[in-house]
Parts: sequence; structure tokens; C-alpha cells
Amino acid sequence: MFYLASPYSHPDPAVREFRFREVCRTAAALLRSGIDVFSPVAHSHPIARFGVPTTWEFWQRVDHEYLQSCEGLVVLRLAGWEESVGVRAELELARRWGMPVIEIDPPSADGRETRLNGNVPC
Repeated sequence: MFYLASPYSHPDPAVREFRFREVCRTAAALLRSGIDVFSPVAHSHPIARFGVPTTWEFWQRVDHEYLQSCEGLVVLRLAGWEESVGVRAELELARRWGMPVIEIDPPSADGRETRLNGNVPC
């Protein structure tokens, strides 16, 4: 199983909702193509609606546990991914632990395929 990292935290709730939808769309595309993934954003966004913080500081401990249980890291290159504190921390851990890291572009809303490393369709 792969850990699907993506930016999430943002002061604008509409941006968080957009990022949630896009990571779910990506997870679905990967699952349809036979790649098992866990998305911490897909897991935590609905829970955050019940009063828990949306910050990396809050989710860091549990996300480390999930990442450690996975065989690799997939980074969804949504706008803001390079500045994301969480994505940077997840990348650092994955590299430290010797995990493979794969970067992907989000699937398009019109159904075109997701591309691993910008090249290989999945």
C-alpha cells in the first residue's frame, strides 16, 4: 500500500474542500488501476468537521504511523504541494526510511488518466 500525500491545510475552507475532492479523485483513479493507497486527507477531512484541527501539527503523529506502515509515498502535485509543511515532512521521512517516492499530477475532471512522474499512465 502507498501513502498518498497532498497539500491540505489552508485558511480558506473552499481550498481545503477542493484539495479533499482532488485527493479523493486521485485515490479513486489509483485504486481503479490496481494501486492500493491510503490518503490521510481523505481520512482526516471528514473527521475535522467534528471539531478537530486541520493543521499538520495536530495530525503529524498519526500520519507518521500511517506512513511507516506503507511501502512507499505517492505525492499528489496539487498547487501548493511544494510549500506544504506536511508534504515536505512526509517526503523527508520517506526518504530517511528509504521508501520509494513517486510524484503524480492530479487526474483531470474530464476523466483523463493520472500520470505517475508525469509520464506513466495509471
